[in-house]
Amino acid sequence: MFFIMGITDGRKDFDFSQTVICDSCGKYGRYQVFMLYTVLSLFFIPTFKWNRRYYVQMSCCGIVYELGPEIGKRIAAGEELQIKPQDLTNVSQGRGFFKRCRNCGYETAEDFDYCPKCGLRF
Repeated sequence: MFFIMGITDGRKDFDFSQTVICDSCGKYGRYQVFMLYTVLSLFFIPTFKWNRRYYVQMSCCGIVYELGPEIGKRIAAGEELQIKPQDLTNVSQGRGFFKRCRNCGYETAEDFDYCPKCGLRF
C-alpha cells in the first residue's frame, strides 16, 4: 500500500466589498479580503487546513493589512460587516507583498530569492 500526501500553501479570496478612502494614498479604493493557509492533502484531496491568516489588500495602491482572526472568520462565514481601521495591522507598503515567478506563476508571501517550484530567481 502506498500513500500520496503533501503540504502546500493556499489562498482563498472572499467576495467582500467595502469602499473606503485609502489612508496611504488618499484615493477611493476597495478592500479585497483573502485568507492564506497551509493544507495537508491526501491523494490530492485537501483534508486539513491550519495556520489560517486573514489579509486585506487595497485595490487602489496595493497596500496589505493583516485582519484580526475573529473578523476574518466572520467574513469567511459570509457575515455582512464593516471593517474598521482598528481591525487592520499594516503588513506591507504597496505592491511588494507577494512575489510571483515569471516562469511558472507560483505566488508566495515568503522572502525567497528563488522559486520553490521551478528554481528560477524571482
